[in-house]
Amino acid sequence: MSGESLTGRDLISLLDFSTEELQRILEVAAEVKANPSHFAGALAGKTLFMYFEKPSLRTRVTFEAGMTQLGGHAIYYTAADGKIGVRESVEDVARNLERWVDGAMCRTFSHEMLVELARFAQIPIINGLTDHLHPCQALADYLTLQEVKGDLRGKKMAFVGDGNNVAHSLMHGGARLGVNVTIITPEGYAPSEEVLSASRAAAAQTGATVEVSHDIASVAGADAVYTDVWASMGQEAEVEKRKRTFDPYQINSDVMGRAGSDAVFMHCLPAHRGEEVTDEVADSPNSVIFQQAENRLHAQKSVMLLGMGGV
Repeated sequence: MSGESLTGRDLISLLDFSTEELQRILEVAAEVKANPSHFAGALAGKTLFMYFEKPSLRTRVTFEAGMTQLGGHAIYYTAADGKIGVRESVEDVARNLERWVDGAMCRTFSHEMLVELARFAQIPIINGLTDHLHPCQALADYLTLQEVKGDLRGKKMAFVGDGNNVAHSLMHGGARLGVNVTIITPEGYAPSEEVLSASRAAAAQTGATVEVSHDIASVAGADAVYTDVWASMGQEAEVEKRKRTFDPYQINSDVMGRAGSDAVFMHCLPAHRGEEVTDEVADSPNSVIFQQAENRLHAQKSVMLLGMGGV
């Protein structure tokens, strides 16, 4: 494993990294997955602070287990213990954390708060999810796509559903890694224009394409068909309206047939089975949803190892 050191680097957005740096993260993730014992003490004596404003299964378990498996320790802290920026200013929290721990992972609503924390803290800050981006999920997704489809360049990722934080990070990552990304949404639910513009600028450097469509037929030729829940945390009041709007975008056997027999099905989980995806698709041989979930562990171990000086 060769390449420039990423020690001390924040992971806020995948666009903050070059193509080579993202490939390096995936390379280390694959090595960690293949040979976990080689890294068993790599972060011995180091501590990760984990801040949660939203409930979590995958993010909490994979970061905490990851630190344990690397020989370090993780501290679980929620907004109920003291919301950052409310009980104490973001700057003051940052100045405290950098004196106690070796890195921090945050799963928050506000993307701006995370950016501010990273600006003030002299330790690596990892975006475990914000309302704007979900880079750790996208890293796990592209690690999975690479495992099942080989070289990422020229592959097609079709994301069907809300143009949300997962869609945004898939666009960022695809643009950098040479994956053609098509976001397929109902009218009015397209991804951020800012994210689209930045992703297309990055894609121009790798030869990839980033497209937005409102036609479910745009899944044609996809190597992977990806979806997410129709209403995310914080959108509970919109659930019934979104069900009616998104119903034509459900991933079922017909949609997967349009993509092609070799297309894999992806989902960041949790899944609302019977809404955005049918059981038939979620449990099919072409479904890699639990492989993605496993790869959260390996991708995040790579991020922690590289950011906290473990490799």
